[in-house]
Amino acid sequence: MPDPGLKILPLEDSHRPDWERLYQGYAGFYRVEQTPEMRARVWGWIHDPAHEVKGFIAIDGSGRAVGITHFRPFARPLSASVGGFLDDLFVDPVARGQRVADALIGAVADVGRQKGWSVIRWITAENNYRGRGVYDRVATLTPWKTYDIKL
Repeated sequence: MPDPGLKILPLEDSHRPDWERLYQGYAGFYRVEQTPEMRARVWGWIHDPAHEVKGFIAIDGSGRAVGITHFRPFARPLSASVGGFLDDLFVDPVARGQRVADALIGAVADVGRQKGWSVIRWITAENNYRGRGVYDRVATLTPWKTYDIKL
């Protein structure tokens, strides 16, 4: 059931301890080693007006931070448009099932509408079954495959 007091806010300096906790949870979910220096770099990007990465935090009705997302614009040359890429999305396990992810995705979509973006896009792990349940409800699964070249 959705929390009627849920707020989605742009990340501010006062959110850093909660953001750190949630971002560590995200890295742990994907089994990615993340150092304090890495988090400091991303936090710096989010707060640098010249950097493309921005973020939101979800605060529940009791004032507890329960989710985060990061996003950025990306050029789409074939359609001569700009889209939004949702890079990271994490909801505290205690708040799952309360539509926090829906609200975070919706906030990114609102930014996209305001900026005239043509799409909001993201990737997830094949085995992220719970997340994919949300994504299947709020978006359309595409037929595209993702490839990486490690540099």
